[in-house]
Amino acid sequence: MSKEWQGKWALVTGASAGIGVALANELAAGGTHLLLTARRRDRLEELARTLGQRYGIRTAVFDADLANPDTPEKIYDFTKQQGLDIDLLINNAGFGQYGELTQVPVQRLLDMVQVNCAAVVHLSRLYLADMVVRRRGDVLILASTAAFQAVPYISTYAATKAFDLLFAEGLAEEMRPHGIRVCALCPGSTESEFHAIAGQEKFTSKKQETAQKVARTGLQALAAGKSYVISGLGNYLGAQSQRIVPRRLVTRITANMFRPGKNH
Repeated sequence: MSKEWQGKWALVTGASAGIGVALANELAAGGTHLLLTARRRDRLEELARTLGQRYGIRTAVFDADLANPDTPEKIYDFTKQQGLDIDLLINNAGFGQYGELTQVPVQRLLDMVQVNCAAVVHLSRLYLADMVVRRRGDVLILASTAAFQAVPYISTYAATKAFDLLFAEGLAEEMRPHGIRVCALCPGSTESEFHAIAGQEKFTSKKQETAQKVARTGLQALAAGKSYVISGLGNYLGAQSQRIVPRRLVTRITANMFRPGKNH
C-alpha cells in the first residue's frame, strides 16, 4: 500500500492537523507528491517542507477555507495552472459542533454543511471528471462512525457524515467501470483537535485511536477496492450492532449519552 501512489500527486484537504497530517505522512513515506490545503498556511508550509526534505517528494500548498463555496474551483484552477494531475483526492476537511441546534450559531451550522458535504461533492465532481478521462484515479472521503445513526446534540455533524458515507458508496459503484476507486473512511474517536474545536471534549472516548492508525486503515481499504471501512474493531462492532436495534431506541440512548449537563 505504501507504494500505491508512488510518483503520483495527491490532494489532501484539511491537511494542517489530525488525520490530514497523518494521511500526508503516510503518502509521503510511499513517495507520493502532495498538494496540501487548509486554512492555516504556516502549518501547511511547515508540513510540506518537513515531508519534502524527509522523503524527497514534491510538495505544493494552497491555503483556503472550504466554507467559501468558490474554494473548490480555486483549488482546481490552481492544480491546472501548476500542471498537477491529481491521481488521489482525499476529502478530509471537516468539523463538528456540539450543542442543541437552537443554541448553535446559524452560520456555524451552514458552514458545516458546506465544508462536510457541498465541498466534498464539488471537489469530487471536478477531479473525477479528469480521472474518468485518464481512466485512473482514487478518492478517499472522510466519514465517521457517527454516519451510522442519528446523534442528538451533534445532529448536523452526524447527518453530514451520513451524507459522506452514502455519497462515497454510490460513487464507488459509479466509478468502478472507469477503473477508479472510491472509499469512505469511518473513524471513531481519534487523537486530533476535532473534539476541542467541536466543543465536545467531555464526551470524548478515553480509548482513542491514533491518527496514524486511522490514516493507514483508510489508505489500505482504498487500495483494496473497498467502498467503506470502519477503523477499529470496537467501532466496527458498535456500528454494525445497531442494525438489529430499533432506530428510535438507538437515538434515545445516544441522546442520553450526549445530553448537556450529564456527568462524564
